[in-house]
Amino acid sequence: MERLFSGNLAKVSGLAIGFLLLIAFVFASMAYGITTLSWSDVFHSFTQYDETSNAHIIVQTSRVPRAFTAAAIGASLAVAGALIQGLTRNPLADPNILGINYGASFMIVFAVTQLSISSLPVLTGVSFGGAAAAAIAVYLLGSLGRDGLTPLKIILAGAALSALFSSFTQGMLVLDEQGLNEVMFWLTGSVAGRSMEMLSAVLPMMVAGWIAAMWISRQMNVLTMGEDTAQGLGQRTLLIKLAAGLIIVALAGSSVAVAGPVGFIGLVVPTIARVFSGNDYRWIIPYSALLGAILVLAADIAARLVIRPEELPVGVMTAIIGIPAFIAIARKGIDKK
Repeated sequence: MERLFSGNLAKVSGLAIGFLLLIAFVFASMAYGITTLSWSDVFHSFTQYDETSNAHIIVQTSRVPRAFTAAAIGASLAVAGALIQGLTRNPLADPNILGINYGASFMIVFAVTQLSISSLPVLTGVSFGGAAAAAIAVYLLGSLGRDGLTPLKIILAGAALSALFSSFTQGMLVLDEQGLNEVMFWLTGSVAGRSMEMLSAVLPMMVAGWIAAMWISRQMNVLTMGEDTAQGLGQRTLLIKLAAGLIIVALAGSSVAVAGPVGFIGLVVPTIARVFSGNDYRWIIPYSALLGAILVLAADIAARLVIRPEELPVGVMTAIIGIPAFIAIARKGIDKK
């Protein structure tokens, strides 16, 4: 009992430290960019707002929405990645690799270029539909054959569908140059120019996804023991899988709708979270949410500074971070075999 208490106390302390780091990175995101502001300017823009101050206007109209959007999509993609890895029992699974983000992106590009839809609420629904269609297709393709659904087959199915959706997306953009100009920067994954109205349109779905992920975290612990073991313990595995799938679609779809396909967060963050939380999903979920938010904020800050005064899309920076991590995780899995 004493060991359990001390272990939980350490995890709670880690979450507290992570929350403080998150606040620090939010403030840093508001301070640094093409125009560097002091931390006191950022703080005073909340406590003593002066509408004649350029610094205060920059913070409240541009930096605040950008920082909150980066934190929200980072948390959402990381939690979605943790759930996918639990469902597939595969540390290489994430919304990008399984084609879920690409399915959502394809549907949004189709809606923008072919249907001339620009309403964010409508595009959000379209994004959810694309994410759900990709998830179902990956599951069906990965289940083909005698062995049923296996970690390797689901990765191969995801890779194939990612390539298919990406090809269709590029094909539509080649045929529609105006559409190319409208969505190309968005397709690389970006939080630049996002407003609080855009975030507010998807935030309720994100918050609902975070809460639901915590609600099924105990059941995820049982499910990761294996299908037969979970059923032997009385779990309705199909219901838990369906609930987790809906949460993944909601979190990934809402993230893509507001920021485009920001890759590798769902792959890298849950692996880092397990270093602090162990294999208990009651801790993996909150650690993933905090670390995902911090990582996207850090990547966005770096994207603004690395080629200053220009800036890179945050999706480029997360790919630079994620590709070496992907190789390391893959090699670790091979070495274990």
